[in-house]
Amino acid sequence: MSKKRKKSLHAGAINIDEALKVYYPETDKRILKKLKEWQSLKFGLLMHWAPSSQWGIVESWSLCSEDEDWCKRKIEDYCEYKRQYENLITTFNPVKFNPDRWANAAHSAGMKYFVFTTKHHDGFCMYDSHYTDYKITGTRCPFRENSNANITKALFDSFRKYNFMIGAYFSKPDWHSDYYWWRRFATPDRNVNYDIRKYPERWNKFVEFTHNQIMELMTDYGSIDILWLDGCWVRNYTEEELESERNKANFNIYRIQNQDINMPLLVKKARQKQPGLIIVDRAVPGPYQNYLTPENQIPDNTLPYPWETCMPITSSWSYQPGLKYKSTREIIHLLIDIVSKGGNLLLNIAPTPEGDWEPEAYQRLNEIGKWMKINGEAIYNTEPIFPYHQNQLSFTRRDNAFYIFYRIKEGETTLPREIKIAIPDINTEPFVTTLEYESLLKHKCEGNKITIEIPEKFRSVKEDQYTFTIKLGT
Repeated sequence: MSKKRKKSLHAGAINIDEALKVYYPETDKRILKKLKEWQSLKFGLLMHWAPSSQWGIVESWSLCSEDEDWCKRKIEDYCEYKRQYENLITTFNPVKFNPDRWANAAHSAGMKYFVFTTKHHDGFCMYDSHYTDYKITGTRCPFRENSNANITKALFDSFRKYNFMIGAYFSKPDWHSDYYWWRRFATPDRNVNYDIRKYPERWNKFVEFTHNQIMELMTDYGSIDILWLDGCWVRNYTEEELESERNKANFNIYRIQNQDINMPLLVKKARQKQPGLIIVDRAVPGPYQNYLTPENQIPDNTLPYPWETCMPITSSWSYQPGLKYKSTREIIHLLIDIVSKGGNLLLNIAPTPEGDWEPEAYQRLNEIGKWMKINGEAIYNTEPIFPYHQNQLSFTRRDNAFYIFYRIKEGETTLPREIKIAIPDINTEPFVTTLEYESLLKHKCEGNKITIEIPEKFRSVKEDQYTFTIKLGT
């Protein structure tokens, strides 16, 4: 995952208007079926984790020579910094790692799918790749002797026990690979640091290396539902696209060039192993971006194609001690806003270097889970319905039922006496109830407009109340 920055092309955190302009609809029935299933799940877990968590820094990006305040190095000598960074493998020993505990907490929170960073841009593999020793099971890593040393496998196995849809995050760029960042040259930016046209045989070795690593995940780690590819600068550009990128005022991106990893062949091989596999080639317009992933952004209205907002529970994708967590109220309201517009929320939680989550993460998931037990029917398997949102109101539809979320603001102590909305397609007198209290509510219908009274006994807001959710049944 990348950090949001100005004047910079990076992994998915681009302007949402640009990201949403082009979508190539899928036609394969197996993939469409899985996409529909994924869209019904609404709430997922993403995890960024690597040896760099020991330093409490943004994952990978301090290795890149692009000059940004959020990933500055504390060591002046770059070569020494990179040596120490890559040496973190020798002290990474997350002995508190308990995949079943995480899977249970996510399940209890109402999450339904899971995406894990099997490899980020720094090239460190959180799985037992046979094509590098820079991995969690590597000879220099003390955790290799642990029964759960293959962290990716242990996590996927644990989350499958709860019927989670499984996604493998994989970084297309690899800043540890000598086939990508060749040690012969300096590394001025995030891109491959040599001229591919001049050294095509070296690039072909990188393409082979990338295919081999991804096929390991597709072959040896059980059923995989989503291949979530990051690093959108590793892609096949047309000459016009290259010229356009080079002309942008993009001072941190120097060596933009065609970095073709033969996606058609890669996808073909992956889907032979995992039929119906959803491919998410993030921020690369084309047939291998089955759904879009606006990063830390929510569109104003519904979109005509599958999408998810990915967002960290703190301000960082990676573990950094002392960061403020989003409140339970904020997360629930974000989820409602996204679902009411037809999207999914993929919430990132970053583990500590010891292999656990901070207490705040468990607390948030526990509180979200309590809310989901009451309100989940208005979230899962729902569709957006116009007008999607209106002031503090958001709307969803499930079969013949309509749901109205009144999102209670922080500090709000009293609910309004009545709620007025316009809902289309109500041809019969609805039954109006509230999910939390399972009580019929008085209402008045005038055409497609409805006025719903909130009884005085329900108007006092409880301390842990985040919404007042109304169901219109017909």
